[in-house]
Order: sequence, then structure tokens, then C-alpha cells
Amino acid sequence: MMKVVVLLIGMGIFGLAAFGQPNLAEKVVLETNHGRMVIELDAEKAPQTVKSFLENVDSGIYEGSLFHRVIPNFMIQGGGFTKDFKLIPTDKVLTNEADNGLKNLRGTVAMARKGDPHSASIQFFVNVIDNDFLDHTAKTQQGWGYAVFGRVVEGMEVADAIAAVPRGRVGSMGDVPNEAVVIESAERLSTETPASP
Repeated sequence: MMKVVVLLIGMGIFGLAAFGQPNLAEKVVLETNHGRMVIELDAEKAPQTVKSFLENVDSGIYEGSLFHRVIPNFMIQGGGFTKDFKLIPTDKVLTNEADNGLKNLRGTVAMARKGDPHSASIQFFVNVIDNDFLDHTAKTQQGWGYAVFGRVVEGMEVADAIAAVPRGRVGSMGDVPNEAVVIESAERLSTETPASP
């Protein structure tokens, strides 16, 4: 009996993860009219970006939005325009977390932004190849890079298919799919993953 009590006390002190129990990793499912993508988020490396992205998902802001800019052998960008190509209004401005050590590798998800390093809001993109020139190199205008906050863990073939769709122009914007690529829904999941040793 004494051994059992000691073991339980030890588990209380050190936590179940020390005994190989699972941790929870946050994931988001994007259902598009081209298929399903599951994105695993890295809240440890990009806490503010992940928090903001999940707020967007929970608010429904991405439902019915577009992948409005797609470039083969580069990336697909979405989350900022409605189906009728109206800009989704937002007052969000995020601090750039691109100095977190995560790289813009194939399958990673990063925040889109304007020229100002700290101008990301709700638009994001999926890298369909390794894009190391988007990585953080210095805390300067040119060196800040683009903040990676997750990666596609299921459905990368969907991202590849979207990147390959025929595209043209809408007004002054190029690389717009000729037929709308729609994010039909975006929902968060809590998925068990093995604990770190």
C-alpha cells in the first residue's frame, strides 16, 4: 500500500507526461471545395500568432473566405477575402514572431503581411515548397521574414492541387484562381499526440 501511495504522490508532483501520457496539440481543419487540410499549430514557438489564428477560427471569419492568391512552386494564400472578392475587415495587427526559429519549409503555414514587418492580421499562406528566402534573418525591414506558426499534417495534396489551378487577374491583383477556391469551414480540434520524452 505504501508503494502505491508514493507512486501517486510522485505522479502528482511530476505530472502524467513524465509517465508517457499524451499531451494535447491544437489542430485546425480547413474544409475547402478542393478537399480537407489539417493544420497543427505551434503555440510554444508562435504563441500570439496561434492565439490570434484560433480566435479567427472560432469567430467563423474564415468560413466562406477564399484562397485568393495561388502561385505554383511557391505558396497558396487565403483568409482575407469573401467569395465575392471583398476584403474582410479587421483591426488586428500582429507582432511578427518570425524570429521563433521555425522555417518556411514545404507544408508550413505562415502569416501573410504587407511591407511593414508587423502588419500581419488574418491572412495566412501554406508553403508548397521550401521558401528559405521568407525566413527571419535579422530584426530589420528586409530581414524580419514571415512568421511560421504551424504545418499541414494532413491534406498537403490538397494544397498542391490548389497551387496548380488556372489563375488570372481580378482588378490589380494577379495570381487569382479563375474559379473560386473556397474555405467552406474552419474548425479547431484537440488531438492527442505523444508526450515529449
